Amino acid sequence: MIIVKGLKKKYGNNQILSGVDFAAYAGDFIVLLGTSGSGKSTVFRCMTLRESWDEGELIYNGANVDKSSWKEKLKLRKEWAYLEEKPNLNKNRTALKNVISGRFLMTSIWKLLGVEEKFDALDMLDKVGLQNKAHLVLDKLSGGEKQRVAIAKALVQGAKVLVMDEPITGLEPESATRVLDDLKNLCETQNITVICTLNQINLAEKYANRILGLSDGKIVVNVSGRRLTQREKDLIN
Repeated sequence: MIIVKGLKKKYGNNQILSGVDFAAYAGDFIVLLGTSGSGKSTVFRCMTLRESWDEGELIYNGANVDKSSWKEKLKLRKEWAYLEEKPNLNKNRTALKNVISGRFLMTSIWKLLGVEEKFDALDMLDKVGLQNKAHLVLDKLSGGEKQRVAIAKALVQGAKVLVMDEPITGLEPESATRVLDDLKNLCETQNITVICTLNQINLAEKYANRILGLSDGKIVVNVSGRRLTQREKDLIN
């Protein structure tokens, strides 16, 4: 379980986060909505320990992350994958080798050449529907396929939580749908927690089991299992 409690963050004199509160559970597919500058990316960078916060708490499985040891924080960074809009992948390597590289955080380099690691990587590619393209160089893949390779890489690393900043921006509708279908399937079958931002409210309503709306650095909408009302949309926009 993840609890974000009273998270505040300021850049200079600009208050970006003004007390963000929400909780996430294993298997949740949460979409965070908000206009540009509302603080969505800052929430994600704080959650994944890319940035510190000024006030508030981040609690993971009962432990206050800010008070955890460096070893515990390192474990969290392995279990929480932060996938940005443009995946951090090597365009000159195959999909399989990109996924295997996720093991660098999990094991020694010599083991990367082992059969077990390759089977694990192939299994993860199969989970995102790309096993048949495992040996293609990344430049031969579409934008949606690259995003799915990034997801497979995070999973082989041992990620239990996927924090994704605009994972389908710039993708063709068919590719975007496939990425979101894969994420939904991972939530339902692997108990992976997905927390992502999307620009399209209709897709958030279709895929998310919970929608959070961020405005002026605070959560102003928190709904489960239904479409947003017009009033809720207005609060976000």
